[in-house]
Amino acid sequence: MTDQIRSSHDGGVAVLTIDAPATRNALTLDLSAQLVEAVARAEADESVHALVITGAPPAFCAGADLDTLADAREDGLRAIYAGFLSVARCSLPTIASVGGAAVGAGLNLALAADVRIVGPKAKFVARFLDLGIHPGGGMTWMIQRLVGPQKAAAMTLFGEVVGAEAAVESGLALRLVEGDLVEAARELAKPAVGAPRDVLLATKRTLRHTAALTDHSAAVDAEIEPQLASLTAPAFAERLAKLRAAMTGQ
Repeated sequence: MTDQIRSSHDGGVAVLTIDAPATRNALTLDLSAQLVEAVARAEADESVHALVITGAPPAFCAGADLDTLADAREDGLRAIYAGFLSVARCSLPTIASVGGAAVGAGLNLALAADVRIVGPKAKFVARFLDLGIHPGGGMTWMIQRLVGPQKAAAMTLFGEVVGAEAAVESGLALRLVEGDLVEAARELAKPAVGAPRDVLLATKRTLRHTAALTDHSAAVDAEIEPQLASLTAPAFAERLAKLRAAMTGQ
């Protein structure tokens, strides 16, 4: 079977699955390019409100393909990065469903999502120094923002492997799921699916913007224009009318 990014769009959620079982879903240049295209298709589909990224069991993603990595120079590295960076830059809300090992570039892919949910066999492994290479793709920036400098140092400098329960405890993952991870992601995405898409995308843009702010008043200013726009949109008027009707029993 040819390695591929399997893509399904259903019920407002796009599910992208790395399907390369022989290499435990390692990212080749071709798979990274496919992932970029799949993310772009999801963003362009007006019916899609959220994106889920996962890997065919048993792994999430074993990292960059080692042969590809061995031959890579700057252009090659950036081509490998392109797949997970497309998730990091995605305008849609994103969820990584991590059921197995997320290693190296696979760790980066998991970190690139807005939210991570994990199965019992999930584990997060930096591995860069173990291979004798420097971290790349913004890994050091992403991991420190999520778990803080001490945990990030333990994972990056000392090779600490973070399992499912520890990932939740450290804030690396949102929750541990015993059952179907993709269905759990769909359930998590339901409020996003039910929201007006333009307001949803604007809210994600604002989250990115305000994350870098240090002043409360600047955040108020950043939010007021898109909030005013949403208050004058037909979707708000329709929902307000339904809510009032429900409150009055009409």
